[in-house]
Amino acid sequence: MAGNITHDPPPTAGGRRGGPLIVTEDTELLDDLLRLCAAAGATPEVHHSLPAVSGATAGRTGGGTSGQLGGWEAAPLVIVGDDAARRVRGAVRRRGVVLVGRDQDDSGVWQRAVEIGADHVLMLPDGEQWLVDRIADVTEGVGKPALTVGVIGGRGGAGASTLACALAVTSAREGMRSLLVDADPLGGGLDVLLGGETADGLRWSAFAASRGRVGSGALEESLPELHALRVLSWDRGDCVAVPAQAVRAVLAAARRRGGTVVVDLPRRIDDGVAEVLAQLDVGLLVVPAELRAVAAAGRVATAVGMVLRDLRVAVRGPYASGLDDREVARLLGLPLAGEVPVEPGLLRAAESRRPPGTSARGPLARFCREFWDRALVETGGVV
Repeated sequence: MAGNITHDPPPTAGGRRGGPLIVTEDTELLDDLLRLCAAAGATPEVHHSLPAVSGATAGRTGGGTSGQLGGWEAAPLVIVGDDAARRVRGAVRRRGVVLVGRDQDDSGVWQRAVEIGADHVLMLPDGEQWLVDRIADVTEGVGKPALTVGVIGGRGGAGASTLACALAVTSAREGMRSLLVDADPLGGGLDVLLGGETADGLRWSAFAASRGRVGSGALEESLPELHALRVLSWDRGDCVAVPAQAVRAVLAAARRRGGTVVVDLPRRIDDGVAEVLAQLDVGLLVVPAELRAVAAAGRVATAVGMVLRDLRVAVRGPYASGLDDREVARLLGLPLAGEVPVEPGLLRAAESRRPPGTSARGPLARFCREFWDRALVETGGVV
């Protein structure tokens, strides 16, 4: 059970911050709180009573700092055990104080929460997931979420994977934190397209059992780094599906790190893909300028449009008789994102293990750079 009393915890800036301050003498409660901090990827400072203003070190810590550096006022979150409520009654009032107890029938806990100025009252074990999420938020920082773009082919072989890779490579070259996500288990692996199939790091199969929240910092550090960007792809094992809740948790973690996230999507819409679509800011439907491709893309657009509001068409030539990029967009009833240019030498580049978009002066990189410039303006600034 969690209850809100007065006001929300303070907003925080992006970037990793210190861990929470825990105040309790209840050893069983402390063990539970340390376990929840570990689940959130946080190292807490622990005191038995109100920390001294300066110079006092923690009574039992997981690597805590002095009271001056990480004490009552400076900690991003303060977790007070119900046993310690009376001992912190004289503390300076601040935001981000949570009073934690176990007795669901103790009505007096609300009065004690008011006395210490707590924002929330939490009862374990019911409120464990809420507390893990809150600890992770203040430890990681909650900044602007990543601009998240999904790329999907209007038909097989449309070039969606090529465009997704080029967008991610261009974003990284422009200095943005960039993550490329391969959401198509049958696509052969984007790490292969990037020339990094043997690179160290986790693949989707490692996240198949994920439940609840995934730490964004830990996610980023665990993935292969290729061409200055992080890549989440598939291994060559038997795993060809990840539960929808795991997909939701992983993509949410990726978005919390800020920057850009590019997702290469399959054309079949299952529960996992629906979770991805629900977190996208923009979708690009890549359509060759052929009548059969436009007809196939219309079916894909109908399915995707049921979840994703902002879906745009990126048209790839050469053009069939009577078609151009605007006509393709009109036939599909979608906004035109632009014409994906044909880049000479792209096949040779792939054979030499150079990913799409590597050449900063090439037409594909120019298309991607112009797309990011427009998208950043539409979303209100730099990510």
